[in-house]
Amino acid sequence: MPASADELSQDFFLTGVGGQILNNGQLLMLSLDNTTGGSGFESKDTYLFGRFDMDIKLVPGNSAGTVTTFYLSSQGSNHDEIDFEFLGNLSGDPYTIHTNVFSQGIGGREMQFQLWFDPTLDFHTYTFIWNSVQIIFMVDNIPIREFKNRESDGLSYPNKQPMTIYSSLWDGEQWATRGGAVKTNWTDAPFETFFKNFNGNACVVFPNGISSCDSKTSTSSLSWQSQQLNSEGRSYLRWVQKHFMTYNYCKDYKRFPNGFPPECRSSKSH
Repeated sequence: MPASADELSQDFFLTGVGGQILNNGQLLMLSLDNTTGGSGFESKDTYLFGRFDMDIKLVPGNSAGTVTTFYLSSQGSNHDEIDFEFLGNLSGDPYTIHTNVFSQGIGGREMQFQLWFDPTLDFHTYTFIWNSVQIIFMVDNIPIREFKNRESDGLSYPNKQPMTIYSSLWDGEQWATRGGAVKTNWTDAPFETFFKNFNGNACVVFPNGISSCDSKTSTSSLSWQSQQLNSEGRSYLRWVQKHFMTYNYCKDYKRFPNGFPPECRSSKSH
């Protein structure tokens, strides 16, 4: 069930204080200052699998301490979650993209990247492809990470709990920039992030538990359901992870002195 990119207000509602829907619904702005505590939005629908694209233009200048998020999450202590978090930095220093996957309440699967462009100068497209086979994180249609379904190896995978789309702009100065060493400079506030061109080609789960994908739908519109990386996609993934990955939990020996999590040992790609 594709969602329209024309009217963001049809797909989302604002949360917190300081967010605005502009340009007749085609642009959404989140704002942060030292009085509001941040702003956000969430989707009106919940989903179980889909492709989700959003164009985002991040906080420019000295964005140290700020965190912009775009993620999927279910509810409860055993929740599932798929994260993009954009960690601000001092002027001239690169943003860090923090990614994570939670399944049945267990996360800690962080990978971080620095981009090959300045994400504050223009809009760029950030994508989740979430199907029963794997999760693919993409930037401008270039894969940066994949997380595979390894239930056959006894590992959990987020495939049973419908998730809502969330986004927020908040103050994470205690940890976001250089581990919290650089604090938010409130004299540069308000900090603003912009969103547009949302595309959600996904299975909507209705209040009665029925999925929109249970009915007949053209296979062309649901090509993401079985999508995996082809040889070109794998080449891009290797390029990104070789040159732009700055942290991989599966290579953090200090964090896991007694052995890496089982999914790290199952495959080179996670």
